[in-house]
Amino acid sequence: MSDELTYDYILDGFEFLPDWESRYQFIEDLGRKLPPMDDSLKTDENRVHGCMSMVWVKAEPDADGAALVIHGDSDTSTIKGVVAILVAIFRGMTAHEILDTDTDARFEELGLFDHLSPTRHVGVYAIVEKIRTQAAALVDQPGTATQASS
Repeated sequence: MSDELTYDYILDGFEFLPDWESRYQFIEDLGRKLPPMDDSLKTDENRVHGCMSMVWVKAEPDADGAALVIHGDSDTSTIKGVVAILVAIFRGMTAHEILDTDTDARFEELGLFDHLSPTRHVGVYAIVEKIRTQAAALVDQPGTATQASS
């Protein structure tokens, strides 16, 4: 994902677009901009169960261990776009910061849940929980972006 695709960029896009048809297209465009996930990460361990779409996410330390990087993919364009939004929300965060982030507040700010079907709503929560579980598993590993920011 390019450097300009931040949560603020996404929020600005949502505020600029006049209707939800345009916003859905924007979400799908975000999914197309998500870097390809290496096939070796598309394992059952990284699969999000509880989502009707095929979705994989993997949180791992970045190159210098200062933050976690979230990789993700889905077989549906809308959910892949939602994964891109989550990648942007958690971008540059430590494991503790990911665990402390109120994703409901971010989704509310975007108005996302007002326009997703109940089934997709459940799937998005499953994706968030998978990322949180992976981040929590990294908290106890030395040198892996576990420090809360000061």
